[in-house]
Amino acid sequence: MRNMMLVVNPFSGRGLSKSALGTIVSLLCESGCGITVYYAGEEDPETLVLKNAKNHELVICVGGDGTLSAVISGLLRSSVNIPVGYIPTGTANDVATTLALSKNPAEAVKTILNGVPNPLDIGLFSGKYFTYIAAFGAFTGVAYKTQQSAKRALGHFAYVLGGVAEVFSIKSRRVIFEYDAGIIEGDYIFGGVMNSKSIAGMVKIDSRHVDLADGMFEVILVKQPIDLPSLLDTLGNIITQTYNSENVLMLHTSRAKFSFEEDVPWTIDGEDGGLHKNVDIINYHEAINIMF
Repeated sequence: MRNMMLVVNPFSGRGLSKSALGTIVSLLCESGCGITVYYAGEEDPETLVLKNAKNHELVICVGGDGTLSAVISGLLRSSVNIPVGYIPTGTANDVATTLALSKNPAEAVKTILNGVPNPLDIGLFSGKYFTYIAAFGAFTGVAYKTQQSAKRALGHFAYVLGGVAEVFSIKSRRVIFEYDAGIIEGDYIFGGVMNSKSIAGMVKIDSRHVDLADGMFEVILVKQPIDLPSLLDTLGNIITQTYNSENVLMLHTSRAKFSFEEDVPWTIDGEDGGLHKNVDIINYHEAINIMF
């Protein structure tokens, strides 16, 4: 009998119904698994995993991308080498989209039970682990500034509304960017270091550019538009996934360093990443295994 740890964030997305949780637990038990359920509340998912992962063979995350990030961080900090299962119940669910995981709880359970461990690269952002993206600039504040009540009521549309509103207050940042192939300096309204095919459910990355376990990040830098036509052209480049254009640049690197003239707000896996003037990011090749 496999002993599984189920970490549940009941506040992700529109919230997890009792019937959905019942379905998840029932299917796992019917398969012969031993289940211990831990609710994120007084203790966050990272702490729950850090304290309890050693007693289990698999940890299953029931929540959004932020919850998954915390679960994975707890595993890495505990040095417990067990796979992760993901049942997505968040709003954007970028990791689930990237991995083609079902957002139907019953189907997600079947994927975990019938799947195999697949390696996944993980990032380290100035000492903090992240699963799929660390970014600054335009749109990055949308995920964590949007009120949870709005996320539940409007779902994905809340992100879209927030993103459109932010276009009108874009501020460029003077950046010195160091990566495997050299140094780039310029003014950018967005910079993202990612291991994902989806960003906030709004921007898609061509799967031909992304390998989730190659030891490399994809980095997208978006230049400051000089006028409205340039802004529209930039947005068009992003929507049509036209990289390495005049306004949008994509690079691949195992390490990244950003230096700014002032403190800049970052988001990490859709959550507030704090203010930073200097950032070092490292790719940990195949740091974790996820079931699918």
